[in-house]
Amino acid sequence: MKNSGMAFMLGMMSLSVAGMTQAETISAAGGTAIYPVLSKWAETYKQKTGIMVNYQAIGSGGGIAQIKAKTVAFANSDMPLKPKDLNKDQLVQFPAVIIGITPVVNVPGIKPGELTFNGTVLTGIYLGKIKKWNDAAIAELNKGVKLPDMNITVVHRSDGSGTTFNFTNYLAKVSPEWKQRVGDNTAVSWPVGVGGKGNAGVAAYVQRIPGAIGYVEYAYAKENHMAYGKMINAAGKVVSPDLATFQAAAANADFNKVADFYMILTNQPGAQSWPISAATYILMRKDADKTANAGVLNFARWFLTAPQAQAEARSLDYVPLPNTTVTQIEAYWKTNLGQ
Repeated sequence: MKNSGMAFMLGMMSLSVAGMTQAETISAAGGTAIYPVLSKWAETYKQKTGIMVNYQAIGSGGGIAQIKAKTVAFANSDMPLKPKDLNKDQLVQFPAVIIGITPVVNVPGIKPGELTFNGTVLTGIYLGKIKKWNDAAIAELNKGVKLPDMNITVVHRSDGSGTTFNFTNYLAKVSPEWKQRVGDNTAVSWPVGVGGKGNAGVAAYVQRIPGAIGYVEYAYAKENHMAYGKMINAAGKVVSPDLATFQAAAANADFNKVADFYMILTNQPGAQSWPISAATYILMRKDADKTANAGVLNFARWFLTAPQAQAEARSLDYVPLPNTTVTQIEAYWKTNLGQ
């Protein structure tokens, strides 16, 4: 993962490798949140099988558009599609891994994990009501932390983004004003701020602009040594973004109770739960060539079950799915894809 940090910041989001034939390539596109672990999986899978996964990390919205247009073998989205929309477009979806989305800041003197946020403060910042880092609302949560008299620059996604969907879904759950004024979607009308493309773009802006705040999948914060924030969760407890708190939120994911694995994991109960957690989804077409779908499912079966793939996910603080969910996914494939 150390060698991938530069790729994040330079926007080298393709996993393509020269010299491979079309028959040995699985084409895919979608969200940037999964990119750190998917790139690692693709590298290992190519070493083991010779098969390349050519994934373009263009955002969840772009991935959804491409799978609908039949231009890729699979897509990825951090926003699950509703069953009626899947049926309309001849699509299926299943979770790949659990992710955690975290606020990141560039404030002089502030180290990773030193600032604490809650839903009220984050909403106030993203509505443009809290404009200074030494605002009383921030200071109240961070007693003893030296906060500068510095303007806050809000950074958000400029592209269609499942990371944005989950971030805004969380804000809508904790703030009636946000729900009414802005709402939750892969793209919203932001009240304030500047936009960056992809998780990498948001990370780059935050690192570049003193006084900035943004939101990224935790692997980007970790890889780029960014000052991430702690959060006060639904239970009123201060939690840090890490594998344990993402797992605590994921423990509430009972996919047996929903159709097509449709589930949103923001603001989950539990003393250890990270409040902006999400499942990230693989999208495929029911009407695609069976051989092409079989290639995707072979890759998916490997990253869902292989001990090496699971270890690679955990090393980047992604939460692998439990065996019971994987069994459910395999049954779903047989029912909906015939394999």
